[in-house]
Amino acid sequence: MAPLADFLRQLGNSVVTLREPGGSDIGEQIRGVIMELNNTAMNPRTEILLFLASRAQFVAEIVRPTLNAGQWVLCDRYADSTLAYQGYGHQVDLDILRRLLDFATGGLTPDLTLLLDIETNAGLSRKRKAGGEWNRLDAYPPEFHQRVRQGYLELARNEPQRWVVIDASQPLEMVQSAMRQAILARVQA
Repeated sequence: MAPLADFLRQLGNSVVTLREPGGSDIGEQIRGVIMELNNTAMNPRTEILLFLASRAQFVAEIVRPTLNAGQWVLCDRYADSTLAYQGYGHQVDLDILRRLLDFATGGLTPDLTLLLDIETNAGLSRKRKAGGEWNRLDAYPPEFHQRVRQGYLELARNEPQRWVVIDASQPLEMVQSAMRQAILARVQA
């Protein structure tokens, strides 16, 4: 996200980069519970409620004040991740999730969502090779991750005015260029 934030700053924007789950002190504590590899017995409903608690705090404490101050917010994941992971991945009713998300976020929806799409096994392999944090969600079986990917793609198809799907199997510079182009198209529209 740093190169994208730098690009937006070069265009004269004040930008804050954030991540979910987490993004606030309380949210980071909740993130620890959600992501802990040893919490394998976590019920999907518990997972959902923890994500929603983190998100509600994040929006109230960080996102809304940042937007109200006239700054841009770049966030690595947000409410659509709950629809993809818990809705499609865990096969929880999407209508129920949408109502819960609306409550947790106060109806705050991104102006633009960039989906960095990559084939499921390639994405998991890339994450393993990068040596980053491997968490409880990453440890779900490949079928779960395939449902999540298909969920994201369906969400993008259903709201093409908000989503841009970028082929993340391309070299990094091409992915970053596509992200910049998507933002420029939105800003110049």
